[in-house]
This record gives sequence, C-alpha cells and structure tokens, in this order.
Amino acid sequence: MLLPTSKTYTHGDFKLSTGETLPDLTIAYETWGTLNAAGDNAILVCHGYTNFPHATGDASGWAVNLIGPGKAVDTDKYFVVCSNMLGSAYGTSGPASINPATGKPWGPDFPAYTCADMVEAQRLLIDHLGIGQLKAVMGYSYGGHLTFRWGATHPDRMRALVPIAGVIKRATKPEQVQAIIDRYAACPGWNGGHYYGNEIDGGVFDRMVADRIERLTNYGIGTHLADTVSDPAERERIIRGRAETWAREFDANSLYILYRAGIGSDMTPLAGNIKAPLLNVLADTDSVVDVALGQPTVDLLKSKGVDAEFHEIKTRYGHAGPMIDADLWADKLRAFLDRIP
Repeated sequence: MLLPTSKTYTHGDFKLSTGETLPDLTIAYETWGTLNAAGDNAILVCHGYTNFPHATGDASGWAVNLIGPGKAVDTDKYFVVCSNMLGSAYGTSGPASINPATGKPWGPDFPAYTCADMVEAQRLLIDHLGIGQLKAVMGYSYGGHLTFRWGATHPDRMRALVPIAGVIKRATKPEQVQAIIDRYAACPGWNGGHYYGNEIDGGVFDRMVADRIERLTNYGIGTHLADTVSDPAERERIIRGRAETWAREFDANSLYILYRAGIGSDMTPLAGNIKAPLLNVLADTDSVVDVALGQPTVDLLKSKGVDAEFHEIKTRYGHAGPMIDADLWADKLRAFLDRIP
C-alpha cells in the first residue's frame, strides 16, 4: 500500500544478488528539507522490519521526535530521505506488487533477494535524487543493520553512520523464517501465500492483528501506554486500533520474505571497510537487540581504525525506547552530526 505522503521512483529491471531479476523495480520514499546545490546535505534514514517510510512530518511519523525543523536531525539544515525497503509493503516492490507475467500479486513467488539488494535499491534512489556523498546514513532496528551494511559496502558514500537498535550481524535462521510461514499456513485462506482478496474470511487478517498486538506490546509500546493512558480498556483499544490499521496496510508474505533476506547478513568481516565515524545506539531494556552487543561491536570497529562510539539509553520502553525517549539522546545525536563536516 503506497502511503498518501509517499512518492515513487521506478528504475526498471533490477539484477538481484541471488541471480534473479526483478522487473520494474519501484521504490517508495519520502523526503523532508531541501537538497543543497552541492548535493551533500542529505541524510538517508532506514526504517525497521514492519515499518514504513513516513518517518516524520506529522505525529504518525515513527521518528518524529528526532527528525524535523530544529530537531536533532534538523530538516532546516538537512535533506532527509526515507525509502520503503525492498520486499516491504508500503509502495516498494514486494510480494504484494503485481507480477507482470501473471497480472496478479507476486505473493510467495517474489524473487529471492538479500540485504545487499535492499541497500543497492536505496543506492539507486539516492543516485536518482542527485545526491553525491550523504551527510549520514541512519537506521533503526532492521534499518540499523542496513546502516552497518551501507558503511561496509559503500564506505565513500557517507560521512557519518548512526545505527539505532540494530546489529552488525543478523542472527536470522531458516527455521525462524519457516516458523512465520507455518503460523500463517494454519489460516484456512492462506493458499500457499496467495491469500489476496481473502484476508478477512481466510483468517490472515486476524492472524496479522494478533501478531501485531504481541509485537507492539513486547516492544515497549504497551509499557509506554501504561505510563500515559490510565484506563486499561482504552489502552487495549489503542493497541488493537494500531494493529488493525497495520494489518490492513501490510502484507503477510513480507513478514517472512524480509526475514529471509537477512539470513547470513554479517558485516563483521567487512568492518574494516568502514570509513565514516559511527554512533551506535542501543537501549538498556531492549528485548530484541541485547544492549550487551553494543560495546563489543564498537570495540571491533575501533580495532579496525573506525572512529566509533557506543551510546546506551536508559529507558523503560525497550526496543521502541530510542524513538519514544528521543529526548534522552537527541543532544548526543545533534552534537555527533554537528562535528561531521
């Protein structure tokens, strides 16, 4: 589903690292601020696993507490770009896109691809927008891993890196991918992933809502609502409302296809390629990315000559903490970006 705030860029045939070709690669993206004449004040923002490219601009933006006029990522100074990742469901080519050979959604037949292809698709967009060297690449969660990958595989394309709640090495295993498939295969209307048009009656929508409620609750959103909304029934209504909205917009096939793309994505062997200063940010209560990984990652980078720093956020809100409690580290981020020419 293309968000009303998004634009699209169509590249044409896209050769994937797996050897397959994706016809008519389309990338959905949003921008804020103005690109300067030199084309070097841009910041690429990479979103998380089930998120979208609407990072800021209004209260629904997932990084609105960090990005905007006068904020740590100041859109009065920087041209900010957030693209929907390859294989997702918010306008970029993915399993819900139409397969030109059949006239129907790709579904489970979407060509196999990897995290390397996600970054390459973003690079094509950056080139299309006339951006030379990025001021920074900044990413949250899955996007944090893509930030490490950007630095290791395109080290001359940015002057700073800010991975947030992300890892340098994805730990995804094939059995985790299969577990997602099996969970949805239990829905009577799954049809091997060709469930489109039968989401409601076939049980896929309800399964997605249940999964989303669990994710929002466990990622820190539930704790934040408990701190800010006193009525338990109202908290439940808010969580369910968000989950249902997401389930209407997202694609169940993207859940496992995005996971599968991360298998074997490990930037530790290429850590020495990174040239840009790096700020690695993790939350102490994160149940998704262990905060204990933060300092060893930075130590590895430093051993390779990288100007790297680890910043730990003390927050009640787990994986969502860096975004909800952005005020706890906004000054750190602002100072880090300001010291980069």
